[in-house]
Amino acid sequence: MPSDAAAKGVKLERYASGGALLLRRVASGKFVSASSHLLFRATVLATLALVFLFALHYPSLLSRSFSLASDGSSSSVPGASRSHASHRSLLASSSAAATYGGERWQKEIRRSAKPRRDEGLSVLVTGAGGFVGAHCSLALKARGDGVVGLDNFNSYYDPALKRGRQQLLADRGVVVLDADINDALLLERLFEAVPFTHVLHLAAQAGVRYAMEAPQTYVASNVAGLVSVFEAAAKHADPQPAVVWASSSSVYGLNTDAPFSEDHRTDRPASLYAATKKAGEAIAHAYNHIYGLSITGLRFFTVYGPWGRPDMAYFSFARSIVAGEPITLYADARRDFTYIDDVVKGCVGALDTAGRSTGSARSGKKSGPAPLRVYNLGNTSPVPVTRMVAILEKLLGKKANKRIIAMPSNGDVPFTHANVSHAAHDFGYRPTTSLDAGLRHFVDWFVQYYKLDIKIAKPSTTSKKPATATKKKASTMSAASS
Repeated sequence: MPSDAAAKGVKLERYASGGALLLRRVASGKFVSASSHLLFRATVLATLALVFLFALHYPSLLSRSFSLASDGSSSSVPGASRSHASHRSLLASSSAAATYGGERWQKEIRRSAKPRRDEGLSVLVTGAGGFVGAHCSLALKARGDGVVGLDNFNSYYDPALKRGRQQLLADRGVVVLDADINDALLLERLFEAVPFTHVLHLAAQAGVRYAMEAPQTYVASNVAGLVSVFEAAAKHADPQPAVVWASSSSVYGLNTDAPFSEDHRTDRPASLYAATKKAGEAIAHAYNHIYGLSITGLRFFTVYGPWGRPDMAYFSFARSIVAGEPITLYADARRDFTYIDDVVKGCVGALDTAGRSTGSARSGKKSGPAPLRVYNLGNTSPVPVTRMVAILEKLLGKKANKRIIAMPSNGDVPFTHANVSHAAHDFGYRPTTSLDAGLRHFVDWFVQYYKLDIKIAKPSTTSKKPATATKKKASTMSAASS
């Protein structure tokens, strides 16, 4: 009987339950196999449908925010408003990278990267749509260097401002790719297409207080993003470029020795933002030591000027004063405000003196030690934030509704003060723009860009000559505001 049942492909099994006999028919091997295939296909289709629905309704869980502001200086405005939307999907990034590398794409990249002067540099600028990145790209292009920019145009602050900077660069023949520094494939193809002599890495997630709200974005951009750039430069560029990147004055943290020197301790960060920048300096040391990358870190001190970041104190305060809204000031806060033109000169000087990398992407070995440097780029003159507000009030012709509070424990520090003697010695860095003159350039641009009906106060006849020397360049930038 059992053998007959097996021949028919049917198996009977007995189960006892409360003395009753239960018979269960199990399908034949052929029937089971067919059913299994159908079940497998149904499962695959159901899974794909679920993934589609999940991606459609919960896109933020499939993406990570890689925020690329242009400079590493911290915001000084309490409670600055900004959009915190997720900025770039990893899936979208990989898909976009697949479109790069075509003949037309390579032609545009190589044209933009080609220097127009003898011995000119060919520079990849990350964060080129940002404040410092756009100004540096314009300066390099103006002197005949080749420039290719990269920015993900995220929503940390108004992307329209970044697109405006991108248009300024496009008008001068500079290509700025809409892409992310964590897109490894894109970086590989860029270095395959162009033998960049230098990388000016300014892409970062900026801001001190926002780190308390979105800590992962700082790790993704300031740590993982930095590693991504170093990896591409070390392993996929032939020859290896020299890298100049934006650290921050925030690394000095709780340091009380003044002025801040590169020789002072930086192991007591006061914010996560500062900690990611300090981590970046340690990572730079590792890539310099292992791969022979020439690396220069620049510690920016509160950069300001036309086309600046809206989350910075001077910018936010100007908007609040015009709108008649109250502003909050920290008691006794002082900052070493540094005008954008002075910072650009420092960045260009660092590029020009960077020295060659000594590693080889082919062999993975270095021929000897390569330069590893770090510099302060500041104005050397700390100014009370209340003084900055008074200048804005005078220029805008309107009093601010001020609210002064004690310094909170949210990552800000009471003062910053740069010692720039090393930068002065190595590449002639000498800031020349006073806060009065720099804020005037900013307000000129601010009024024009936002089309405000404001009559700006005339400059004092006692202004210092070095400060007014930057007027021509600043007004040129302002004229291109719309």
